[in-house]
Amino acid sequence: MPDSPNPLPLLCHPATPAPIVSRVDASVELVCGNRVAFRYCLRGDMARLRVPPEDVPARADLLWEHTCFEAFIAREEGTGYREFNFSPSGLWAAYDFSDYRQRQPADPTIQAPQITTRLTEGRLELEAIVRVADLPHASAGHSWRIGLAAVVEAADTVDGSHSYWALHHPAPRPDFHHRSGFLGQLASGANAEPPERN
Repeated sequence: MPDSPNPLPLLCHPATPAPIVSRVDASVELVCGNRVAFRYCLRGDMARLRVPPEDVPARADLLWEHTCFEAFIAREEGTGYREFNFSPSGLWAAYDFSDYRQRQPADPTIQAPQITTRLTEGRLELEAIVRVADLPHASAGHSWRIGLAAVVEAADTVDGSHSYWALHHPAPRPDFHHRSGFLGQLASGANAEPPERN
């Protein structure tokens, strides 16, 4: 698993503090011209976190109920976007929305991402490779707004159960679907640009 170029720090939502997590970084990179690599690195007390065990790779729902990494991809214009969920278990999901939380039927043509996970002491890394063709309305010369996020589940409720991490939290409650949180940018032939901080 290669190192992430220009990793971006994900911020913990203030309503869900997680002292057992020290840092979460993420990046997105165009690779080989027709693939996109989403990479995440979670650092913390892994013995006190709940990480889904390895499973047979398949499409599945409700992955965000446990430790899961997410990506939201939207074209610069329009209101639609696509959500990907990548579980350390190898399970995955993809959802389409025509507008804020307005879910559409699943696209059966989306291919399974290639998910690689590495768990070491104090560190969980995940890389998910997705086809450019599986980004929303993919076509050459366009750029996408990217929201990178993570849900981290503690092993017991004393540690806060779940914490929510993203490039930006624009709402009082965790809300990865809020377009103001899509601060990353990916253009054809370029790596993700760092988000603009206010």
